[in-house]
Formats: sequence, structure tokens, C-alpha cells
Amino acid sequence: MEATEKTAPTKKRAELISGNRVIVWNPEEGSQLYAEGFYGQPLGIRKPKSPQFTRPLELSLLEALYLLQKEKITLTDAQDNHAITPEELLEKAEQTYIDFKTKYAVYKDLREKGYVVRPGLKFGADFSVYEHGPGIDHAPLIVSVVPKGTQLSPIETVRAGRLATSVRKKFVVATVSPTGEPKYYMFTWHKP
Repeated sequence: MEATEKTAPTKKRAELISGNRVIVWNPEEGSQLYAEGFYGQPLGIRKPKSPQFTRPLELSLLEALYLLQKEKITLTDAQDNHAITPEELLEKAEQTYIDFKTKYAVYKDLREKGYVVRPGLKFGADFSVYEHGPGIDHAPLIVSVVPKGTQLSPIETVRAGRLATSVRKKFVVATVSPTGEPKYYMFTWHKP
């Protein structure tokens, strides 16, 4: 019996446009990334019914940095076509988004723990966190990332907890310790 050679998985090609948008133009490659972990959002499709679509895929800067570090994508700059390193993308993202590094540390940690992490804006949080993925299960957690040293007011905490309870999710506050390790605080609400 002959030994078969394993071929390395091909990296998907992505392009950074306008300094803050990352697009996978090839729909087949975008569909593969979406199927692998619900990365990105197909352009013009709000809720994909299938992981196969015929549109380009837009990745958030968080997703792009994670996939670039995992060597799942290559990233080029649309302006001058040079290859962008993870370090360059991190620098660009920090210039564009407030406290990007803290949010990325939490995003990466949740992904490494096997969760599917999607934007949580509709819940007033940074992330919606799924065990399996959108369309498969509901996100049991909404995560709000708070920079270290930030104090939450009681009103903000109650507001977030009431929202989480109304949509049947657990509210989690995440921050990053001085050593760079994400810390999570979950709130449970009880009726008196």
C-alpha cells in the first residue's frame, strides 16, 4: 500500500479595502470560511440559510486578524497589493477601533475555547456567543468587553442584565487582566 501525501489546506485570499473592510472576493472560498466557523457575512445576505452562497464574504477586523494568525487566509492591501502581516493588521485595527486589542483578546480566547463568536450589536453587547452557530442553536451568551480599570455603573449593569434576561441569554462582562488573560464575569438574575 502506498503512503498518500497530505496536501496543506490552501489559504483563502482576502483583501483589505478602505483601510477597515476585509473582503474574500471568491464566493467559494468565502463559503468555505463561513462553513468552517461562521466567519464573516456574505454581502447582501442578512441571514444565510446555507453555508454555500454566490456572494463575496466580508470579515470583521477581529475575524480577519484571527484567521490571518491561524494561517487560514492571506491578506493584501487593495491600494498597493502588498501582503499584510498580522502585526500590520493589528496596528491598523488599533488606529480604527477603540480598545481593539482588548476585544481581540476576548474574541480569540472564546474562539480557542470552541465557541462561535458573532457580533452582538443587536443585543447591545460586543459579541453573541454560540456553542454551535447561528441557525443551529441560539446564542446562550452575550458578552460585553470592558477595558481594564473601567467601572460599570449599577444602572448599566441592571440595564444589560434586564436585556439579557428578556432575550433569554446570560450576560457576561469580559475584561483582560494585566497579564493579558481574559477574565469573565457572569451575572445571574433572580426575582425576589
